[in-house]
Amino acid sequence: MYLTSEKKREIFEKYGKSNTDTGSPEAQIALFSYRIAHLTEHLKSNHKDYSTERALRMLVGKRRRLLDYLVKVDIERYRAIIKELGIRK
Repeated sequence: MYLTSEKKREIFEKYGKSNTDTGSPEAQIALFSYRIAHLTEHLKSNHKDYSTERALRMLVGKRRRLLDYLVKVDIERYRAIIKELGIRK
């Protein structure tokens, strides 16, 4: 399995307020970005896997909605997470 509980904990420690903070927008965006990167690599070698392609599009939409929320709430937190994760917009 590509996403172990240790990896999740590591992501939440780095981007969340604490290692148990799983609900902050920054932690969720970081987790979605990790999953998006994994699915993108999978689709490079399995280009006919349409169910995974749909799941990837749905994840990108979720991440986009969280980023839009973060822009409305606190633009500085948005800019910081975009810079850290290397997400362009």
